[in-house]
Amino acid sequence: MMTLTRKPTQPTAPANIVGRAWRRIKGRFYGNNFLLLITVALFIAIYAVGMIVYQDKNFGSLNSFFDMLNSNPGLIVIAAGMAMVMISGGIDISVGSQVALYCMMFAYFIEKQGLSVSTMIAVVLASGLVFGLVQGVLVAYFKIQPFIVTLAGMFLARGLTAMISDQTIDITNRDFMKLATTKITFSFGGYYNAAGVYQRPFIYLSVVLALLGLLLVWLVMTWTRCGRNVYALGDSEPSARLMGVDVNRTKLTVYVFNGLLTAFGGFLFCLFSTGGAVEKAQGFEIQAIASSVIGGTMLTGGVGNILGSFVGMLVQTTITKFINFNGTLANGWSSVVLALIMSFFIILQSVFAYVRSQRR
Repeated sequence: MMTLTRKPTQPTAPANIVGRAWRRIKGRFYGNNFLLLITVALFIAIYAVGMIVYQDKNFGSLNSFFDMLNSNPGLIVIAAGMAMVMISGGIDISVGSQVALYCMMFAYFIEKQGLSVSTMIAVVLASGLVFGLVQGVLVAYFKIQPFIVTLAGMFLARGLTAMISDQTIDITNRDFMKLATTKITFSFGGYYNAAGVYQRPFIYLSVVLALLGLLLVWLVMTWTRCGRNVYALGDSEPSARLMGVDVNRTKLTVYVFNGLLTAFGGFLFCLFSTGGAVEKAQGFEIQAIASSVIGGTMLTGGVGNILGSFVGMLVQTTITKFINFNGTLANGWSSVVLALIMSFFIILQSVFAYVRSQRR
């Protein structure tokens, strides 16, 4: 007797489409970009509300958006470096004090000692490399906790700033001010003010340099073996060793590169502030960490996207602009809202980490 066998039923086309879509969504969730997608959605939502509520104040103009970039060139670069350090499983709370140190170096040696701008740029970048090298050696080879190392670095940099000068020094050097005020103007996206004058949007040269720095860090972390090693190190140091990653060298590279980025960010911050003072950039490290966390970088390491730090910075700045445009709310509200958003993302990270552990 012949036995007939039934061919397995093939799923219909709609079922295939739904299945592929669901697998793609799950892949996004487990990957490095899921938290970033949430951050992007949050930024779009906040900015859209601001455009609607403050339409009469040109909140949605290109001028308003560029203002957020023009006031944060240093943070763009330093937040990217902070994201890289956090992806490796480390932290650096000395960046704010380093920025103050580099601004004071520019102000003192250009204005008081007559050094050229180009010379000071080289000196500051070299100082950042040395600072990063020392911290990297202590973390990688002496096995000291990154928080302790960078806490000492924070006090050291702030102390060195005060030793150079305890007075505020404004920079009036012509070459420096030319760099600080050079801007790129656009003929579109502006608006007419109350006097009927067309306000053209513009970005400063410092913003262009900051975005190039951000792009460089993203390329290194996304397309190079070094970047893959950093992700592997942050995900699991023992597993990274088994994979053949030179853990100590990778840690050292991260902190040296971050030191260079911090010095570069300090130069950009100085172009914005045009002066040096002991109290400059206080809390700057918190802003960098907040930008990274909101941008989807895990506090435990191994997960994050460098571009997310940029979006996280935009979220912070949009909240501040939203409150400033209101005019009736105290400035403290921006810190309160930022704290709530950070808490949300930290809780989201915990859920994300739990799901990843269950999957493994």
